[in-house]
Amino acid sequence: MKIVKGWLLSAATLMAVEVGTIPPKVTIGGENGGRTDGKAWHSQMLQGKVYVLFYVDPDKKDVNEPFVQALKKHGFNHQTFGTVAVVNMAATWKPNVVIEALLKQKQKEFPDTTYVRDKKSVLVKRWKLADNESDVLIFDKRGRLIYKKFGKLSSKEIRKAIALIDKHL
Repeated sequence: MKIVKGWLLSAATLMAVEVGTIPPKVTIGGENGGRTDGKAWHSQMLQGKVYVLFYVDPDKKDVNEPFVQALKKHGFNHQTFGTVAVVNMAATWKPNVVIEALLKQKQKEFPDTTYVRDKKSVLVKRWKLADNESDVLIFDKRGRLIYKKFGKLSSKEIRKAIALIDKHL
């Protein structure tokens, strides 16, 4: 029994997104959610630019607002830098219809950010992200994870993340 339990734990760890690796391919679409334009979102889209991916419980949407403001202030070039906001809709009591309306509004307000609805916690399951949290993942131009933080970034972590983005542009 211990051997089976250890093997299952190892298999789950292998699927977890780890710094220095390209995460397993994931598609969010159809009944699982997708982009605000109704199309599926594919994790392979995290290539060609340096990307910051926010994976957020709607109830914790403001947790990393200081980091968002730091990114805006820095003024990264959208030709080489992108942001993706994936909303973990399964993590909240708020009705999906309300969240979807807010996301469409956000998409119009911030057209350079890709907004994705994750209705069934797909990334929590596939990448072993923190559920009911505000997760920050940074990917290099090849789609390799170069930074991850589950929860609120401190001022020091924000400076480190900004420097890491600059380094990989």
